[in-house]
Amino acid sequence: MKMTELTDEEQRILAYLYDSVSRGERYFRAKTIAEAIGLSSKQVGARLPQLAEKSEDVEIEKWGRARSTTWRVTPE
Repeated sequence: MKMTELTDEEQRILAYLYDSVSRGERYFRAKTIAEAIGLSSKQVGARLPQLAEKSEDVEIEKWGRARSTTWRVTPE
């Protein structure tokens, strides 16, 4: 998936995730990502499942669900 085929918001989410996991896997909530890049948690949460399918740079996996979903992100 080329970055040009992604929306601006998707590119921002992936860039943040890629930068954050450059040294190994991390766990995120949509709210944390949203606050870091200036989107709403709903905007991020709606895109993460799609980005899990599209991304070649990071692996995005739905990990756990308490009050909100946790996402496990690892570099590819």
